[in-house]
Amino acid sequence: MAGRSSAIFSKPSSIDPRIRFAMLVMLTYSVGFGIIMPVMPTLVMELGHMSLSDATSVGGALVATYAVFQFLFSPLMGNLGDRFGRRPVVLFALLGFAVDYAVMAFAPSLLWLFLGRAVAGGLGAVFAPAQAIVADATPRESRVQAFGLLGAAFGAGFIIGPGIGGMIAGLGTRAPFLAASALALVTLIYGLLRFEETLPPERRRPFSLRRANPLGAIVSLRNVSGIWLLAGAYLLWITAINICPVLWAWFATDRYGWGPGMIGLSLACTGISMAVCQVFVIGPLTARIGPNRAILIGLAGAMAGQIFYIVNGVGWLALIVSLMLGIQGIVQPSLTALLSAAVDDDRQGELLGLNSSLAALAAIAAPLSYNSLFTLFTGSDAPVSFPGAPFALAFLLAATAMLLVGIDASRRIGARLGDI
Repeated sequence: MAGRSSAIFSKPSSIDPRIRFAMLVMLTYSVGFGIIMPVMPTLVMELGHMSLSDATSVGGALVATYAVFQFLFSPLMGNLGDRFGRRPVVLFALLGFAVDYAVMAFAPSLLWLFLGRAVAGGLGAVFAPAQAIVADATPRESRVQAFGLLGAAFGAGFIIGPGIGGMIAGLGTRAPFLAASALALVTLIYGLLRFEETLPPERRRPFSLRRANPLGAIVSLRNVSGIWLLAGAYLLWITAINICPVLWAWFATDRYGWGPGMIGLSLACTGISMAVCQVFVIGPLTARIGPNRAILIGLAGAMAGQIFYIVNGVGWLALIVSLMLGIQGIVQPSLTALLSAAVDDDRQGELLGLNSSLAALAAIAAPLSYNSLFTLFTGSDAPVSFPGAPFALAFLLAATAMLLVGIDASRRIGARLGDI
C-alpha cells in the first residue's frame, strides 16, 4: 500500500481523483433515485389508472423491487470488480443506468416501470465496486474518513435529487427520468476521460460464479475472523436508520401535523448534519478514539434520537433535534471500514458486495416492519395509540447492533493481549 497518503483528506482539493470519481458515482446514483420520487405517485396513477391509495401500494412494491435486485446483484458486481478491475464494471453500470432511465422515461405501462426498477436495482449494486475503489486507493487507517466522504456524497444526492425532481416535474412526469439518464451519461463520459483503474492486474483474482451471489459470498467469507459480528451489526444498523426514508413522512404528518414543506426541511436538516459529520468529524474522531468507540458514540446518539421521537409531540423541538442527528452518520462508514480491513486486498469487491446486499436486505425489511407497526398502532382499531412504536423497534435494533460492536471490540482487545 505504499504510495497512498492519508493526508489525501486534509482538504477537498487534496482528495485523490479516483476517490472523487467514486463520490461522483455515489452522488449520481442517489440523485437518480431521489429525482424521480416527486413524480412517482402521479406516474403510477397515470400508468395504472388507479387512485392514490392503490398507487401507494404499487409504489411500495416498486421500492421493494429495486431493493431485491440490488440484494441479488451486489456480490456479482463486487466479484466482477475483483476479477476485471473497478473501471470496466463501474463504467458499464453507468452506461446501463443511463439507458435504463431513458427507457423508463417512455415506459408505456406499469410492467415496463417494474422492469426498469429491477434493472436500476441491479445496476445500483455498483456501490460495491465504487466502495472498493476507496479500499484500493487508501491505506486501512484512512478508510473510515474515505468511506465517510462516500456516505456524504450519497446523502447529498438524497437532498439534491428530490429538489431537482420537484422543480422539473412541471415539464412532465417523464422529465426527471430523462434528467437522471443525462446525469449518468455525463458521469460516464467523465469516467471514461479521467478515471484511472485502482486495482492492478497482480491483485486481481479469478472470477467464481459460485461466490458471486449472496449465499456464495456468505460461504466464502464465513471463516474471516470476527466478520459476522460486524456484518450483523451492519445489517441491524442499516435497518434501524432506514426508518427515516420509509416512515418519516407518515410519522411527521400524524405526530406533528406537518405538510410536505416541513417534512422536506426536517429531512434536509438531518441529511446536511450527517454530511457535515461524515466530512469533518469522523476522521479526527476515529483517529483519536478508534472506529469501534466512534461507532458506539454514533449509535448512542441515534438511540437518543429514537427515544426523543417516541416521547416528543412538539414539532419545533423535532426540527431542532433533526439538526443534531448528524452524529449517527459516523456509524455506517466506520462499520464499512472495519469490515473492509478484515479481508485481503483481492477480496474487497466480494466483501463490499456482501455489504451492499445486507444494505438492500435492510431496505426490504424496513418498510415491511416499520410501516406495518405504524398502521397497527395508529389505525382506528389500534389496541392503543402509539405512533412511536416503529421508533421503539429501531431503538432495539440499534441497541443490539451496539452490543455486537461491543463484543467485537472486546474480541479485538483480547486478541491483542494474546499477542503480547
